[in-house]
Amino acid sequence: MVVRNEMKINLVAAGFEDLNTILQMQIKAFAGLYAIYQDTKTSPATEKYEDILFRFNQPETIYYFITTNNMKVGVIRIVDFKDCITRKRISPIFIMPEYRNKGYAQKAIKEAERIHGQQNWKLDTILQEKRNCHIYEKLGYHQTGKTEQVNNKMTLVFYEKD
Repeated sequence: MVVRNEMKINLVAAGFEDLNTILQMQIKAFAGLYAIYQDTKTSPATEKYEDILFRFNQPETIYYFITTNNMKVGVIRIVDFKDCITRKRISPIFIMPEYRNKGYAQKAIKEAERIHGQQNWKLDTILQEKRNCHIYEKLGYHQTGKTEQVNNKMTLVFYEKD
């Protein structure tokens, strides 16, 4: 018999006092993608504190730390207008490099859907990042057909989940 030590994650709502931590984690988490794609206009690695603060102050935004065993392994931002018309959005989600490939992102998305409702979601990711696309598709998201060329190295692809 194989016993798997499955890690449980929690989503812990972040407060104003956490914004600098979120920014520092975000810069570190997206540094590798920025080095590859050099997407100065869209990369979370190039954002400033004011960008995080602006989104944090939107009434429809909630930032969560993705935690396991009281360790912050990542962050997910949910945009939820709490109506039946507007799609909820994940933007961004990231796992710190040292915690990747352990299923935390998938578990965080499932938990966000449990909290905010299973239906009517959207997100976007880098088309060239096949692992990201695979994770979202595995979770039931489908490509909308819309793409956006950011530069000659990178294209965004848009997903929805009904």
